[in-house]
Amino acid sequence: MLTRSSGILMPIFSLPSDHGIGTLGEEAIKFVDFLKSASQSYWQILPIGPTGFGDSPYQCLSSFAGNPYFIDLDILKKEGLLEEGDLENAESAQRVDYEHLYHTRMPLLTKAARAGIKKDGAAAKVFARDNADWIGDYALYTALKEHFGMKPWYEWDEEIRRRDPAALDKKRQALKDRIDEIIYIQFLFFKQWEALKSYAHENGVKIIGDMPIYVAYDSADVWANARFFKLNEDCSPRCVAGVPPDAFSADGQLWGNPIYDWDKLKEDGYGFWIRRIGAAARAYDVIRIDHFRGLESYWEIPAGSVTAKSGRWVKGPGIDFVRMITSWFYGTDFIAEDLGILTPEVRKLLADSGLPGMKVLEFAFEPEEGGSAYLPHKYSENAVCYIGTHDNDTLNGWYKNGKKREISFAKEYLAAGDDFADSIIRAGMRSKANLFIVQMQDWLSLDSKARINTPGTALGNWRWRMEKGAATKTLAKKIKTMTETYSR
Repeated sequence: MLTRSSGILMPIFSLPSDHGIGTLGEEAIKFVDFLKSASQSYWQILPIGPTGFGDSPYQCLSSFAGNPYFIDLDILKKEGLLEEGDLENAESAQRVDYEHLYHTRMPLLTKAARAGIKKDGAAAKVFARDNADWIGDYALYTALKEHFGMKPWYEWDEEIRRRDPAALDKKRQALKDRIDEIIYIQFLFFKQWEALKSYAHENGVKIIGDMPIYVAYDSADVWANARFFKLNEDCSPRCVAGVPPDAFSADGQLWGNPIYDWDKLKEDGYGFWIRRIGAAARAYDVIRIDHFRGLESYWEIPAGSVTAKSGRWVKGPGIDFVRMITSWFYGTDFIAEDLGILTPEVRKLLADSGLPGMKVLEFAFEPEEGGSAYLPHKYSENAVCYIGTHDNDTLNGWYKNGKKREISFAKEYLAAGDDFADSIIRAGMRSKANLFIVQMQDWLSLDSKARINTPGTALGNWRWRMEKGAATKTLAKKIKTMTETYSR
C-alpha cells in the first residue's frame, strides 16, 4: 500500500555518463544519493528491456531481459573484463545516439563476456539455471536474430520460425558459443542491476518500474509463445493493438503489437503473464501497469490497416484477471495507468481492483462540464499524481506551447504568481494523492528539447540526457524543503 510520499521520474538512459547513454554505474549511484538528500522515496524509471527498431522501451525484444546498453563499462574495466583502450570509442554524447551504440557497444560487451566466462563462468551458469524460464529462449532468439542478419523472427527460415524441435536443437549446437556469451551479458546486467537496487534500498529509495501491457511482435516473447497471440498460420498477426482517434490524434495510434488470445492464456492459467509479472516484481518494488484500461476492453485493429480508425473495442480479461495478478503477487504494489478513454466500465474495473490510478496535472485544465477529474481538489488518497508522464511535454514546454485557454485556467486555479512551475508542483505536492511524481526535467526547469517522447512520432524519441552535475545540492535542498512542507 502506497503511503504519502513523492519521487522523481528519470529514465536510466537519461543519466549522465561518459559512454553515450546512462548506465547502472557511478552516475546511477549518485542519482540515488541525490534522491536521498532530496527526501524522495521513489525513483520511477521506464522499462529496462533491450530495445528493438525505433529504440522504444515499450517495444522491447524481451519482457524478461535487461538492456545491454545499460551495463556500465567502467565497472567492467575495474573487474578486468575490459581494458582502458576499449573505452576510447565509447564516446559521450549530449543525446543518446542509438545508431552509434548499435555498431559499437555489443562488440565491447562480447569481449567482456569472453573474458568473464573464463573468469566466473560458473556464476553465470547459476544465473542461467535460476532464470531458466526465459533465458534459454531469449539467448537463442538473439543468436538467431544475428545469424539471420537481424531480420525479425517472422522472416526466418520456416522450421525455425515455427520452432521445429529438431531444427532448434541443431541451431543451439551451432550457435552454442554465442548463446553462452549472450547469457553472460545478461548475467552482467542483472549483477549490476541488483547492486544498484540494493544501494537504493539501503538509502531508503524504492524503484517504480513500468510494465507495458503489450509485447513487441519482433520479440523473444512472441516467438517463444506464439500460441498465446492472435496470429495466422504463417505467424503473421490477425490484428494489432492501438488506440482509437481522439482529440490528440485524428487517426488514432497504430501501435502494431500483436493482440493476446485471452482465452488461450486463461486455459493455460495465465502462466505467461505470471512469468512476466514475476520478472517485473523481482526487478522493481512497484509495478506500473501500462495501458490498464486495455484489461477492461482494448482497441483491436485489423492487420494491414493504415491507421487505427478501422479498429473495434473488444472485451478484455477484466476483474478476474486483475484479482489473479494482485493475489498471486500479494505484497507487491501496483499502479494502474488508467489514462486514455475512460468509460464507466474502466472506472469500475479500477475501483474494484483497489489499485491507485493516475492523475496528470497537464491534463487537468481542459475545460469540461463539472471540471476535469485531474484537478487536485478532486483526488482521493488512493491515487498517484504526476505533473506529466514520459509522453508529456516538459512543464516549461507545456506552459509555452499548450492551449492558451488551459494555461489561463491553470494560472487562475493555481493562483500562480511569476513562477508558474513552482505553483503547479506545489499543487501536486499538497494534493491528497498518496504519491506524487515529478519528471527530473521539470525540477531542472527544462524546455521541450528535454521531452522524452512525443506519441505518434517514430523518430527522435528516448534520447534526452541530463547534463553531468545538474542534480545539485541546491536543487536537492529545494526539493527536500518542499517535500517536508507537505509531509511527503
